[in-house]
Amino acid sequence: MNTLLAPATRLWLRLRLNEVGPLLSVSASGFFAWAFITLADEVQEGETHALDSELLLALRDPQNPANPLGPSWVEEAARDITGLGGYAILSIITLATWVYLMMTRRQGAALLVIVAIVGGTLISTGLKMGFERPRPDLVPHATRIYTASFPSGHAMMSAITYLTLGALLARVEKSRRASAFIMGLAIIMTLLVGVSRVYLGVHWPSDVVAGWSVGAAWAALCWFVALQLQRRGQVEKPGETSRSSDDKPE
Repeated sequence: MNTLLAPATRLWLRLRLNEVGPLLSVSASGFFAWAFITLADEVQEGETHALDSELLLALRDPQNPANPLGPSWVEEAARDITGLGGYAILSIITLATWVYLMMTRRQGAALLVIVAIVGGTLISTGLKMGFERPRPDLVPHATRIYTASFPSGHAMMSAITYLTLGALLARVEKSRRASAFIMGLAIIMTLLVGVSRVYLGVHWPSDVVAGWSVGAAWAALCWFVALQLQRRGQVEKPGETSRSSDDKPE
């Protein structure tokens, strides 16, 4: 028994799973991955269709399901919000974050941002191609659509981008208040984008929850990786910058 426990114990300590940060991040990644797998199984069996339909219609005018609830300006605002989960906006935000990290001499964090977002994009594309779930047909779509429904690409990519960037920026930010603000803003943006997709009738609620789950799992995994790389000195710690050649002693 000891011969089996010893390697596991060494790995546990090597990954710092005895500390709150690494343990919380890897646990969150596992939980959200499990949530997605469970939901995907329910969707494929058709178990979510009744609830999906009920929630989708609850956001529509009972007299005219073609109209979402609320005044016209709310629908227009939802279109604006849903755009925050589009590839163009997310690409601009990612690029701006990369430039900021490079300007503040945090090259390790900048590289991790690019790897994390590109990796998340590939996961999103692969999952949508694998499931090929049709879009909702109960109500007219209030915005254009181009891909399959499950999981929601906007919900997934907004979660992957905002939560991953939020987690990485929070890890290199020295102020705890600033870190909490960054993560809080990332969570709010992610939730708003997902809700807007259901409100506009272009996704089933289960599509959005699945997208959130994958995005949160990936962001938590990136957080865990960032913690490990910071310990090894490959990603900057809070308040730290990379040393340039001009900083090296002659």
